[in-house]
Amino acid sequence: MKRQAYQPILITDAARSQGDQLNSRQRRYVVMMGVRVACVIVGAILVGAQPPLLWLWLSLCGVGMVLIPWLAVLLANDRPPKEEHRLANRFHSRHRDEAPPMSLAAEERPHRVIDVEP
Repeated sequence: MKRQAYQPILITDAARSQGDQLNSRQRRYVVMMGVRVACVIVGAILVGAQPPLLWLWLSLCGVGMVLIPWLAVLLANDRPPKEEHRLANRFHSRHRDEAPPMSLAAEERPHRVIDVEP
């Protein structure tokens, strides 16, 4: 019986684990909320210091305080895109005009071979 060539799985092609994805999203959320807290603190300091163009600096801090939480929640809930081949196979299989392949008989199916040396 002819042996099939061994095709190693590349680790670089493997998807990140669910735990790693969650940790990354949590870190990103905490950093963005830290930037928001910094905007609040800088805004309070600016009000007390009365620098020139105070209205400009306070408006920038205000935009940061309003937009950053919204973006942080969107990015924290963002997941990596699904693999293209999974979506493509699902789409093409529904819209094909050809009939689905017939199942192979037991004699025609490839058998799993395990080589064990004593």
